[in-house]
Amino acid sequence: MSVPMGQPVAEVPAWGSDGESMEPSAARLGTRWMRPLEIAGAGLVAAITLLLLAGVTSRYLFTLPVTWMDEAVSIAFIWLAMIGAIIAVHRNEHLRLTLFAEKLPPRAREFVHAFALVAVAAVLLALIEPALSYAQEEWFIRTPALDIPNAFRVGALAFGFVGMLVLVLFYARRSVSFQALAVAAVVAMAVAGTCWLMSPQLAQLGTFNILIFLVGFVAVCLAAGVPIAFCFAVGAVSYLAFSTHIPLQVVVGRMDEGMSSLVLVSVPIFVLLGCVLDHTGMGKAIINFLASLIGHVKAGMSYVLLGSLFIVSGISGSKVSDMATVAPALFPEMKRRGHKPGEMVALLATGAAMADTVPPSIVLIVLGAVAGVSIAGLFNAGFVVAGVLLVALVALARWKARHEDMRGAVRSPLRVVGRLLLVAAPALVLPFLIRSAVGEGVATATEVSSVAVAYALLIGQLMYGGIGVRKFYDMLVDTAALSGAVLLVLGAASAMAWAITQSGVVQQLSVFLTTLPGGAIAFMAVSILVFLLLGCLLEGLPAVLLLAPIMFPIAKKLGINDVQYAMVIVCAMNVGLMVPPIGVGFFIACRIGDARPDDVVRAIWPYLAALLVGVIVIAAVPWLSTVAL
Repeated sequence: MSVPMGQPVAEVPAWGSDGESMEPSAARLGTRWMRPLEIAGAGLVAAITLLLLAGVTSRYLFTLPVTWMDEAVSIAFIWLAMIGAIIAVHRNEHLRLTLFAEKLPPRAREFVHAFALVAVAAVLLALIEPALSYAQEEWFIRTPALDIPNAFRVGALAFGFVGMLVLVLFYARRSVSFQALAVAAVVAMAVAGTCWLMSPQLAQLGTFNILIFLVGFVAVCLAAGVPIAFCFAVGAVSYLAFSTHIPLQVVVGRMDEGMSSLVLVSVPIFVLLGCVLDHTGMGKAIINFLASLIGHVKAGMSYVLLGSLFIVSGISGSKVSDMATVAPALFPEMKRRGHKPGEMVALLATGAAMADTVPPSIVLIVLGAVAGVSIAGLFNAGFVVAGVLLVALVALARWKARHEDMRGAVRSPLRVVGRLLLVAAPALVLPFLIRSAVGEGVATATEVSSVAVAYALLIGQLMYGGIGVRKFYDMLVDTAALSGAVLLVLGAASAMAWAITQSGVVQQLSVFLTTLPGGAIAFMAVSILVFLLLGCLLEGLPAVLLLAPIMFPIAKKLGINDVQYAMVIVCAMNVGLMVPPIGVGFFIACRIGDARPDDVVRAIWPYLAALLVGVIVIAAVPWLSTVAL
């Protein structure tokens, strides 16, 4: 399986170990060293949120734009990304594939874990000097509004690489035997030395180097459990270092560009919004209201589960948060009515996949930034597209519930429904507030995230019990770590996508795909299959980052609407995300629903088929994606 972003550290084995904890002295030293960084990360999340909120308030209420605000946010954001990435290394929260390494015998597994650590250390070591040179060159470039050297911003990259390298070396020495580490280092040096000696010959291979470095090396690192961000970095660095004369400083520059878009600033803020939703109970209020409204009908609890995921997703933007909010509230009553655990978790998993296009979807925000698609357009289309998938799942759930035991199911009195609606109303308003603010141009997708957090904190404090200071600090640190993990993947994928583009293979791929028999229809079918597969292996975000810059220009050549194509590939990836036995979301849902994967495997296929039918309908009917534009 893949280790999900944001999964609690206690549930994830440390790199280079078989799940055992580090020795106490090492853990204490690491924690003491990390505390100042955690405080800095939490402070940066809070500062960015407040700056964005102040900016939209000043512009919208007082018609007084603050010119230096974007620059201040941009500087804070890149530092948040790199400090968060360091925290994520410390917590082992970087997304990685562990399916293959976990199946190895203990001795081989230890070597593979050691190799993963060596690979991460090697690529970080290779990037430090180019990052320092990049910062040195940027010293002579001054920012327009603040009039300070840009090196103050890009210096975060070198700081992040050094910090992550120190941690990786620190944990490698304490979690893997010296013998395994030495063997892994020798193997890595032998591979690098061979590639360096053969670099003149490799330079003559042209696009074949893509298969060697950007496919072969990346695939080996993925199978070894190297975090996905570092897999992409290994591919880009090795390709440039061994088969071209392009300096590695270009990789650093592309990573900077990939992580610096102001649109992406909304990612950590929406992550924070999901944390606020979880801890204030706003999601639980929505679930209670829906259960009182339709819970008494046949398949009612399935409808409540799907409806809750649809609405809650519009607040949190996180599938993990959605499932963790909905499952504990609904599963006990569903079990009482005769639902089997496998069926419940299958519906939970596919329901979360269905709702991923409901704003504020982090994948849609990143996709809009990477592919240059209107985020307001994606948000508007996301509601309709999710509705199509919702109808497919509702129809299947109703058919499966034809023998449901309804004894004891009682319609809630109107006064109870009214009272629960009153409690849930402030939470129900939030997704529509987000969509309206972006759609009407009141605030950008970046700014509306800060407005949503302020609204959720205020309503949560007044109506849902509020959040303590210590808990809020922990939420800020969690947000920094998860954001760092996400943004590092984005930066590394941007560098790898640039390398693929420069190789010329994109032009060849474009000619092949645009001349397929069937034209746009064939291209759409191929896209669905490709993103289904990548959704299984890489999780949605890395797949989007890697392929969006390549596939969207081809889709445009074939006359496919950008927003429709975005909806199709995101939905296809979400189906792949839940496909056993390697889909990331499948295992997350099993863990949250406390069900055996073997039971869920047998139950999930009809739901995946229903989702796939919905994806085909969305691909075949462009109007569904464009009607709300």
